[in-house]
Amino acid sequence: MVTACSSLLVRRTRRTPDDFNFGILPVDMLFDVLLCLPAKDLCRLRVICRSWRSLTSNPLFIKAHMARHPETLFLAIFRGDEMHIDIMDLSGNVMKRIGIPDGHKVQRTRLDMVCVTTERNSCCVLNPATGAVYALPESPAKEHMGLVQVRRPFTSFTFGHVASTGEYKVLRIFNRPEFFDPGPQLCEAFTINHGASHAPWRGKQSRDFFVECQEANSGVVVDGVVYFLTDSVYDVFIDDGSDIIDGLYPDFICSFDLETEEWREDIQGPISPNFFIQGPTSSNFVRDVENAVEEYMSIWNQLSLAELKGYLVLVYHRRHQSTMDLWFLTDYDTRSWVKEYSIQTELIIPANDYSMKPFMRPLLVPLVVLNDGRIVIWQRSTGLMHIYDPIASTFTEVEMRPLAQVGLYTGSPLSLQNTEMVEHHIGC
Repeated sequence: MVTACSSLLVRRTRRTPDDFNFGILPVDMLFDVLLCLPAKDLCRLRVICRSWRSLTSNPLFIKAHMARHPETLFLAIFRGDEMHIDIMDLSGNVMKRIGIPDGHKVQRTRLDMVCVTTERNSCCVLNPATGAVYALPESPAKEHMGLVQVRRPFTSFTFGHVASTGEYKVLRIFNRPEFFDPGPQLCEAFTINHGASHAPWRGKQSRDFFVECQEANSGVVVDGVVYFLTDSVYDVFIDDGSDIIDGLYPDFICSFDLETEEWREDIQGPISPNFFIQGPTSSNFVRDVENAVEEYMSIWNQLSLAELKGYLVLVYHRRHQSTMDLWFLTDYDTRSWVKEYSIQTELIIPANDYSMKPFMRPLLVPLVVLNDGRIVIWQRSTGLMHIYDPIASTFTEVEMRPLAQVGLYTGSPLSLQNTEMVEHHIGC
């Protein structure tokens, strides 16, 4: 059956030179035949002739192929080789290798663009399909000139896409001041305009309290909204019952809309309310339950955020119970949370992982739910990736070298030409 895309492509190829020969088959029939093949085979077939390469490189063909062959690709930075990103599949097939600046870490995004950053205020956005590299300016927004030390550690970047406009944006949050010093965390936004010169950062409203941005990939983007947990600095005020914790809890989540560039109404997670009587305030904290305070304080280092199946997920890794609960925010307006998975982790995490790295947050990172329902999980302490089967409650280790960092890539393997990455400085 001839597709609409193939018909459109036929009309375009009729205007090509006579020596641009697609062979015996008509182009629309060849289009539909090649559309049935996986990307790995098409990449090999491209070397047969120039016309086949042109056909399989056409954006119409690539879009149609992605719709028929959805594929999970990873941005892999291996331990011992942290100046390269390999775009690869779960079988270890490398589609493209990209060099990155020394000391940069890959953002755990799920996009067709790649963002690498340092905690000392360096951010680059890479387009693997075109080879473009956009180096963002380090200087702050004009509203924040003189207010920040731009190379102070723990500058946080979060990279996302606004579907309604097609824009890619970066949210930058400068490190909070010392806790008792005056001053907020300063927030700024930047739009990637494909090489537009003299693009500035834009100063944005700060929060009344600190969000967690001292861990890499603290911010998680879902449908153009960035989500953060509250800063774990507040845990020091729990034990004495200080009122400073009123309204601030380990699973309290704030969010920033990349389209409007405004902070949204905050969300209370499903974990903390279990530790309080008649509402979450310090005066109502449950202190007559054995080890309640210790257990509550430990939550700060057992929570993280993820994006799975298009939802925001609160990951609660109860380490001493060797259990990882995945809570899905199914409705932002009603604040509805559903615990879809409760995963026993003792099979992949040795007991000494908890004692040797008690404050690593998180130890386990859920990356993606595959089409068959299995979950790919990265174990940060060992660098290994595992595939969890929720039906059989089993783990399978992915045969791959230990990873220092990992993200997801949603672009097509057919778009990854052998182009060199070319840097563009897009700010002043």
